[in-house]
Amino acid sequence: METAFRGKSLGIRYGLWAAGVAAFVFSLLATPAVAAVEGQAVKTTSGKATATVKPRRKARVAPERPSLAQKQGLRGIDDPLELKSSVALVMDQDTDEVLLSKNAEAVLPIASITKLMTAIVVLDAEQPMEESLKITKVALDTPRNNRSRLRVGTELSRGELMHLALMSSENRAAFAIGAAYPGGLPSLVEAMNRKARELGMNDSHFVEPTGLSADNRSSAHDLALLVKAAYQNPVLREYSTATDASVSVGRRMVQFRNTNSLVRSPMWEIGLQKTGYISEAGRCVVMQAHLAGRKLIMVLLDSAGRYSRVGDAERIRRWLDARPVAPTTVPATLPPAAALSPKLDSAPVTEREGDLGRSGSDTF
Repeated sequence: METAFRGKSLGIRYGLWAAGVAAFVFSLLATPAVAAVEGQAVKTTSGKATATVKPRRKARVAPERPSLAQKQGLRGIDDPLELKSSVALVMDQDTDEVLLSKNAEAVLPIASITKLMTAIVVLDAEQPMEESLKITKVALDTPRNNRSRLRVGTELSRGELMHLALMSSENRAAFAIGAAYPGGLPSLVEAMNRKARELGMNDSHFVEPTGLSADNRSSAHDLALLVKAAYQNPVLREYSTATDASVSVGRRMVQFRNTNSLVRSPMWEIGLQKTGYISEAGRCVVMQAHLAGRKLIMVLLDSAGRYSRVGDAERIRRWLDARPVAPTTVPATLPPAAALSPKLDSAPVTEREGDLGRSGSDTF
């Protein structure tokens, strides 16, 4: 009797399962085929629209604008280390001995490396670092409508703004401390060019404090002099090499990170640094670092890819470790530096939140 009951139970279960499958198949056969066309309503047999399939937006990919160095053919010049940067210079900080040179006299846009000169001039003016400055809309009156994580109306001290300008390449921060210079931006720019002449930076010219203008120009040789001078100031060393910082923006704390990933690497001992990027300049970086038992200044300009500056810096570090005292010079058959500096119109660079540079887009 128990066996019969089990057989009957299994039969009922099987029947219910078969009925469910049949109902599902019947519903598929009874439903008319529906073709979903982009931008058109999907209709049933009754003629009533039930849904609309929206067309997908195609992402616009802006073509990469060639840098000035690329236009001049500097990227095509070979070197023993196979660097991706069009310009490279490694110099002993103490003796001025040049260990590596590639197109070091070419005068090119320097992007946010400009902020180093801005900071030097502001510090020379001995303005109070604790003075509060306000971010205003005028901070966007630059050749590029760049994004910034500093909201209009934000009030931060001059010291905090300089910190963000050097560490995280914040353009609004650099503009704010420049605009607050005694006499305003015209006086600041005049002081920047005067300081360049004092340092022997004869191939350099500055027009604004952020580096967003491609008319801020210099050579690797001049930038080595700039780094050497900036390194003398402990404030610039501290601000430029900090790994991160948090500041109060409105009602929330916002964290900023250093645009140079090498400051977080245990393989590097960096005393001062600054990155830069605009399309006309390519990816750039200047650093003071302790390598192969020496204090060295490194300049890399117009690097071809977003991460190639890191690759080039690592190639140079390994080369120095292997040949710490063997200098090499990469000759460059170039016209005089003055002929390498035609004027270019600044072109907009699209800034994305995914770029870790937050506002400068010069992260690596």
